[in-house]
Amino acid sequence: MKINADFAKKAVIDTVSIDWNPSPIPGVQRKYLDRVGDEIAKATSIVSYAPHSIFSEHSHDAGEEILVLEGTFADEHGVYPTGTYIRNPPRSAHSPFSTKGCTLFVKLRQFHKDDGASVRINTNTTQWFPGLVPGLAVMPLHDFDGVGTALVRWDPNTMFNPHVHPGGEEIFVLKGVFHDEHGSYPEGTWIRSPRYSRHAPFTKAEGAVIYVKTGHLDYPLNLI
Repeated sequence: MKINADFAKKAVIDTVSIDWNPSPIPGVQRKYLDRVGDEIAKATSIVSYAPHSIFSEHSHDAGEEILVLEGTFADEHGVYPTGTYIRNPPRSAHSPFSTKGCTLFVKLRQFHKDDGASVRINTNTTQWFPGLVPGLAVMPLHDFDGVGTALVRWDPNTMFNPHVHPGGEEIFVLKGVFHDEHGSYPEGTWIRSPRYSRHAPFTKAEGAVIYVKTGHLDYPLNLI
């Protein structure tokens, strides 16, 4: 299966409007954002667990990254409420479930082979730091070998300088509306911009909070 598999092209998806796809486990559904492979795939997805859903034990030979968007996610290692950021490193294993149901943003098989950090961050209580321009705040989540992941909070009517992303950029809009000269992106929009893409982002009256990953498209697709 190949979905948005040309990483040299920009991809924009309104994840609210696209259809759910069944997984092999009853009660677990997925919305595909990008995917290279079938059930074992390099993939970015929105994943929904119905209440009392249990996913069978499995390993992540090339890592798993999760941001809990709604509800409460859990596994044998802990319970993760809305706003929790999780990194399960290469060769880790778990048996995930959700008692009350949850929705997740998930990236699979996209870790550097030497990135072995296990990360658990409650973004509801973690400190924000001033950004590079007034009205911008940043919450770093993870950095490894030139790949950075963070939440960025934009106050209303904030403008950022035009800039280039040599290693590409990926954004998921968590709150508000994000803008640049190419378009407007409301809550639930996923944007993947290729290497050396350029833009001048800003917000209007709504402000925005976004998940941002940069530098990861510098890696070859055969990381897995």
